[in-house]
Amino acid sequence: MLIKRAAGQASRRRLAAAWQGMSSGGLDRRGFLRQAGLGGAGLASLGALSGRAVRAEEQVGGRMGALDALAPVQRIKNVCTHCSVGCTVIAEVQNGIWVGQEPAWESPINRGTHCAKGASVRELVHGDRRLKYPMKLVGGEWRRLSWDQALDETGAKLMDIRARSGPESVFWLGSAKFTNEAAYLFRKLGAFWGTNNTDHQARICHSTTVAGVANTWGYGAMTNSYNDIRNARTIIIMGGNPAEAHPIAMQHVLTGREMNRANMVVIDPRFTRTAVHAHEYVRIRPGTDIPVVWGMLWHILQNGWEDREFIRQRVYGFEEIRTEVTKWPPEEVERVSGVPGEQLKRIAQMFATQKPATLVWCMGATQKTVGTANVRAYSILCLATGNVGSAGTGANIFRGHTNVQGATDMGLDISTLPGYYGLDESAWRHWARVWEVDYAWLRDRFASERLMQTPGIPSTRWFDAVLLPKDQIEQPDRFKGMVVFGHGGNTVTRMPEMVKGLEALELLVVADPHPTTYAQVSNRRDNTYLLPICTNFETVGSRTASNRSLQWGEKIVEPLFESRNDYDAMYALTRRLGFADEMFRNIAVHDGAVVVEDILREMNRGLWSLGYTGQSPERLRAHMLHQQHFDVTTLRAGPDAPEEVRGDYYGLPWPCWGTPEMRHPGCGILYDTSLHVKEGGGVFRARFGVERNGETLLAEGSWSKGSEIQDGYPEFTVAVLKRLGWFDELSAHEKESIARVGGDDIDRVSWSIDLSGGIQRVVMEHGCVPHGNGKARAVAWNLPDPVPMHREPIYTPRTDLIPTLDQFAAMASTNKAPPGTYPTLPDRRGYRMPHLGLSVQMRSHQVAKEFPIILTSGRLVEYEGGGEETRSNRWLAELQQEMFVEVNPDDAAARGIRNGGWVWVLGPESSARVRVKALVTERVGRGVAFMPFHFGGWFQGEDRRRFYPPGTDPIVLGESVNAVTTYGYDPVTFMQETKVTLCQIRSA
Repeated sequence: MLIKRAAGQASRRRLAAAWQGMSSGGLDRRGFLRQAGLGGAGLASLGALSGRAVRAEEQVGGRMGALDALAPVQRIKNVCTHCSVGCTVIAEVQNGIWVGQEPAWESPINRGTHCAKGASVRELVHGDRRLKYPMKLVGGEWRRLSWDQALDETGAKLMDIRARSGPESVFWLGSAKFTNEAAYLFRKLGAFWGTNNTDHQARICHSTTVAGVANTWGYGAMTNSYNDIRNARTIIIMGGNPAEAHPIAMQHVLTGREMNRANMVVIDPRFTRTAVHAHEYVRIRPGTDIPVVWGMLWHILQNGWEDREFIRQRVYGFEEIRTEVTKWPPEEVERVSGVPGEQLKRIAQMFATQKPATLVWCMGATQKTVGTANVRAYSILCLATGNVGSAGTGANIFRGHTNVQGATDMGLDISTLPGYYGLDESAWRHWARVWEVDYAWLRDRFASERLMQTPGIPSTRWFDAVLLPKDQIEQPDRFKGMVVFGHGGNTVTRMPEMVKGLEALELLVVADPHPTTYAQVSNRRDNTYLLPICTNFETVGSRTASNRSLQWGEKIVEPLFESRNDYDAMYALTRRLGFADEMFRNIAVHDGAVVVEDILREMNRGLWSLGYTGQSPERLRAHMLHQQHFDVTTLRAGPDAPEEVRGDYYGLPWPCWGTPEMRHPGCGILYDTSLHVKEGGGVFRARFGVERNGETLLAEGSWSKGSEIQDGYPEFTVAVLKRLGWFDELSAHEKESIARVGGDDIDRVSWSIDLSGGIQRVVMEHGCVPHGNGKARAVAWNLPDPVPMHREPIYTPRTDLIPTLDQFAAMASTNKAPPGTYPTLPDRRGYRMPHLGLSVQMRSHQVAKEFPIILTSGRLVEYEGGGEETRSNRWLAELQQEMFVEVNPDDAAARGIRNGGWVWVLGPESSARVRVKALVTERVGRGVAFMPFHFGGWFQGEDRRRFYPPGTDPIVLGESVNAVTTYGYDPVTFMQETKVTLCQIRSA
């Protein structure tokens, strides 16, 4: 434990007191442990349970006693709802009650193990802290409603806002808790409502990853898999702490470390539980990722360790990278980042010469004002060394939530439709054809065609769209209402402003198994509605792990209390909003119950660009049934596997080209030229054109195995098929479908909008990849910094690395930074709103004097996300009972702070402050503090437990770190900067 409180008498009293009066009945500590079936030592050991998980003895309402003990027990598989590894949970169900749980030994992902969160997911279903029925806030008091009354009232209020202010005045905030099908349906709901103001958690965890890697080699996703790390000889983890955030994935990392005697390097400002296992730990100053990466590349280029042939064949613009890297000799890297040159040289040599090598990152890399640039620098390091496109290499990007990859793929995003098609007219026309609605009807749902094709307002800034003057927001009106499915309110920065935004909304609807922070953090008194949504264990659907594999989860039990699943709740709401018939035209609904398999089949009909077309419900169910036949390292089913899965990669990781009947196996490793495309092989996507500045953007002398075109080639269209003489290989049915898409100009119909899949089928027969064979881009000319550049965080203690106030003023006219300084980007606009940069960074010269400590944040193994679910879980609540801040001993001594004492952490904006416990430790260096981000229920020193609906308050409450995190956003995605800001810490 980070703070071992179980042995402290005061902590025992607090936990017992917290249980008194709860709806479960008052329990003392001994009674609680007896009911949970565990002693203190047993609870502490939950960090990596192996084998059979403990059976719980009691059910909600005490129903076990009335059950038939001889009734048959069903074993039902679903997927753990925490992190993004995708561990299989096997539920034992008797008489319709979930009576036992075990991890799946046959799963190639978790292989009979669970972390603490996975071992306790049964409690998510049977936990008594759930929201049990719809509720409404009236005059500051919570009142119970029926579902019909709640939906009638919210539907009427939404339509009233639409009539007065237009469809853009409602913000639709979805969730990575969604299944793929629910995420897709929620984005479709936004489209049919008439807005792109739809978003989810990826905005605040990996939107910069998607932007960064997609703008480098074509797709915004992890290239390899957790399991493939077993093949690596060098593993660098930078900006991630999988030992706590992804414990089961960490097992694959450690297996690779031991089996291959692999080098393991951790680069992080904090000495984490992951760093304990490293051969080399590198402590960097937060926010200096690019100097460290360019410093590594400086050594690689100086010593000729780069992969010249790989660069020649498959990389565009590398000479511009060479030029930038010359600015980062060891002395400058150490001055900026604090990393010694000799240590960096050792690591660079490992990564470049002891191959295959893989680079792992998570939110330590992404949640910064330079998040997209960081990700591109990481990707370029892989390209420079040839560490992408083969086993044991690549960018292994650990996503943070169960389905954050899938929800992003489904277009639950302000800047695209499902499948990353974008928002231009051709994208809308494609999805209008898939949905079988008229394009003009869809267009008229929006305030204008311009807004239909304009990205919406991101989840990191929604409250600014409530509070800013109307003329600063590029839409007809400010936000008046917000509908939230599954997202926590304590997950965004600048919480004091967020609270003001909540209080200014006319309508707030929260649909979730738990009330979440939104229900209690503000002083709203009316027009807040809570809708009880069941967990994913009480419904069916697929989820996509970080490695792009889909897994189908079956319903374990019927929804408890009065909860409904996401699909049925959305259908019932759209009935009130007037477009259910259009939205569910090809999705069956029986007595209000949506047929989830039909949603996936509709997704398969439209997601050609991503290769989400081959994963039918039947194929995914077969994979779950035959998990034991998939190799634990390659994730491929061998020749002895049943025919229905033989040769497939587990979970059919996208792209899984063509129709389900084509039986593409999925792509275990992206961009792998050693395999035929029909066997999962690939090349870099030619999505950026064919030529730029007289240089080809297509691969030179590189192609995937079996390709009849033995060089680079563009994306495939009908016109390209005709030039190659392949057009007549299309069937009559395929040609007819293409004609319906293309009209008078079928030549323009491409592989990504051909609803028949014929173009993909023909192209693969010739060994080619539908998206073309291009070069990866070391230079992304469409981004603010085409070559990634170091820019100091918005708030930095190193004021010597940013211009002086006089120099700031001069830069307004010259736009050139003084030598030796690294200012952020100038103020600009984006996503319909102002985006401040230099004007805020100028404050650092004063702020750094009063707030000298760098504040960073991260995860704990016990909790997940905003923490409302896991802090309501009585097993997990015992493990981590209080919010804390890690402080270096020198900083603590200078401030008179004692270990375990109460402190105030003060932020430089909005007079922000939080009251937490101090953990004095050398895990953090001098001048750096760390706080976890899973807590809520306290706000700036006030315990707000009484503001939850009775009986729904989490067992453990605490301050949110985001009450003191500050302004700062990535210019490409508006990702918030949570990993590096400034604070002051004082004894309370």
